[in-house]
Amino acid sequence: MKPGRKDANRIRIIGGAHRGRRLAFPDLPGLRPTGDRVRETLFNWLQPVLAGARCLDLFAGSGALGLEAASRGAGLVVLLDRAPRVVRQLQAHIAELGLNQARAEQADALAWLDNPPPETPFDIVFVDPPFDSGLAGPCCERLEKGGWLTPHARVYLETDVVESPLFLPSAWQVLREKRAGRVAYRLLAPR
Repeated sequence: MKPGRKDANRIRIIGGAHRGRRLAFPDLPGLRPTGDRVRETLFNWLQPVLAGARCLDLFAGSGALGLEAASRGAGLVVLLDRAPRVVRQLQAHIAELGLNQARAEQADALAWLDNPPPETPFDIVFVDPPFDSGLAGPCCERLEKGGWLTPHARVYLETDVVESPLFLPSAWQVLREKRAGRVAYRLLAPR
């Protein structure tokens, strides 16, 4: 923990069965959890479609998005991250909270999306790559072309405000869009 910051390297689940639980995450470069205010807005947007949904968190990091979705009643949550230390911590949180519908896997998001999709595609996908990584566009492209999404899927995209949204597949519709500090976040409907 960083000196002077009681909650450094901790997230708080803000809704659902595990509301108020504080969970630690590793101190790694580029690991930037989605803040409480942004998550509250996002999950208000997703509330009508979240119960029982199949969710994919491509850059899980702290687990803020995937664990929040599981706490709020998602039917399946797959959390991916490249860092073994992060995945071990996510697996520990899943076990500690008894989230039987969630699993964490060590994987590179782009390589994972290059594989054949599951029999049942995802209803909600969280795309929150490290800022300045250039990964958002390629991920959206693979989701679009690879059969990963249900016909009424929602894709949450979080980027730096200076990163252009022009990389989105042309058929995708922006349903909601907001900014908070350096973060631009959007809820998208692939059509």
